[in-house]
Order: sequence, then structure tokens, then C-alpha cells
Amino acid sequence: MEISASSQRILASLLEARTGQQLAFNRRWRIDTALAAILRERGFAGIDQLVARLVSGQDRALSDRVIEALLNNETYFFRDKLPFDLLLEGPVKKLEKARAGKRRLSIWCAGCSTGQEAYSLAMSFAADKARWQGWTIDIVGTDLSASAVARARAGTYSQFEVQRGLPIRQMLRWFSEQGGGEWQIDPALRASVRFEVANILEPPPSPGSFDIVLCRNVLLYFAPDMRRLAFNRLAQAVADDGTLMLGAGETVLGQTDRFTPDSEHRGLYRLAAASPAAVRPARVA
Repeated sequence: MEISASSQRILASLLEARTGQQLAFNRRWRIDTALAAILRERGFAGIDQLVARLVSGQDRALSDRVIEALLNNETYFFRDKLPFDLLLEGPVKKLEKARAGKRRLSIWCAGCSTGQEAYSLAMSFAADKARWQGWTIDIVGTDLSASAVARARAGTYSQFEVQRGLPIRQMLRWFSEQGGGEWQIDPALRASVRFEVANILEPPPSPGSFDIVLCRNVLLYFAPDMRRLAFNRLAQAVADDGTLMLGAGETVLGQTDRFTPDSEHRGLYRLAAASPAAVRPARVA
């Protein structure tokens, strides 16, 4: 389907204004697929007609639907498993000792999409039940997409979505078949994770209290100024001795002075030494 250059620019501007994310030229190929369902439901002849309706400013619900559709919700269980192993074998072990007194770990999955990342962490802790007996493992996932968060809360996935990241043994351990090709995550796991609709550019939940923050494959879609703001928000969220994990293709180098690479664990980051610009809110008890 042909899409005019002006319509592409309008959609890209709308996405960036509402979310901070850029619809780069190398991602504009997916506009057709992303908006196909909306075109069918609303009876638009094409995307240019849909954009004309958006420009009229008379259909906020349509604008919300388009934003939701254009967001990239790509994720799967234990995505790039090596980083999970690195996190659990490195920072988590250190935090286990540092938090032995209060026996509580707080983890934030920023840009959690449909929940697979947060549930992957929950599975990792649940699989070592004896070790974490008596601990509170607080995992919260946030995403800008209300529909993605609703799916995460439901904890229901297609067999393809489950098996994409989990071997059959793990699938049978943590999921029950619901029929129709759908699988429901274990109720205890679902209850162990909270999901909220939130924009990473807004003030974070529980400032200064997260021992681990995961923000993987999210910041690469932001313009440099929005990325700096996002790093500031992440810095406000993480505990002084906490850890930030980014995606494999992301880095703090040349992007922010709020974080520095972890000297022991490649791909992980810690808060940099305080600077005049790095003003933090008071830690929440």
C-alpha cells in the first residue's frame, strides 16, 4: 500500500510527541502491517485517509489506537539468555549479601511490553525456592502501551509465544494449557509481578529504591535528548548500589553521565559519582 511521505512524517511526529520514540526510516516499512487492523475496523481506504482523520483532531480514540499500534512490543521469554545468567550470577549474588538484613529485592522492568521479561525473572527466583525462602522479591513491569500491560497482567500467551523462549519442560512447569492454543502462566508467578502503565520519560515509581532496573532495547528508539531524559529517570529510580541492564546494542557511553559501566560485568551499569546535575529525590522508605 502506498503511503505518502507527508503521512509518514505526520505519523512519525505523532509517535515522537506522544512517546518520545522515533519512527526511524528503517522502521517505516512496518506502518502498513501495524495499522492494517485499524484500517479494516474503521473502514479507511488507506493510511493517507486515516492520517487525514488524525490531523482533524476530532478523534482522540483513533490517535491512541494508532500510537499503540506503532509501538514496538517485540519481546520473548529469557530474551538473549546470557544477560539473565550474567545478572543472576553477578549483581544478584552481591545484592543477596547486601540485603540479607531486610531480605528484600526490588526490580523494575521498564518498557516491559507484554510481560515476558518480568515473568522470566520471576521464574528464575521461583526455580530456586529454597534459596529465596523468606525473601520478598518485588518485581514491577511498566510500559506505555495499555494493551501490552493488559496482556502482561492476564499472563496468557500463545504456544508460539511461550515456546519461542522456553523449552518444553519449562513450558509445562510454568504454564497450563487453556485450549485454543493458549497457555496460562502459573497463578503464583502471575501474582508475584505487578504491571503498570507508565512512560519511562515520567518520574519513576519508588524513586531510589530499585536494586535492579532493566531497560532493554527501549532507548535505541529515542532521539538523543529524549534518551538523556530517560537515563535521568532511570538514575532517579535505581538504588545507590543498584544495577542497570540495557539491551545488547545499547550503552551509556557518550549518552549520559549518570551511569558508568560495571567494571566486573560487561553490559551492566552502575550510578556514576554524584555531580551537580545529578540531583536525586529523597529515597522512599
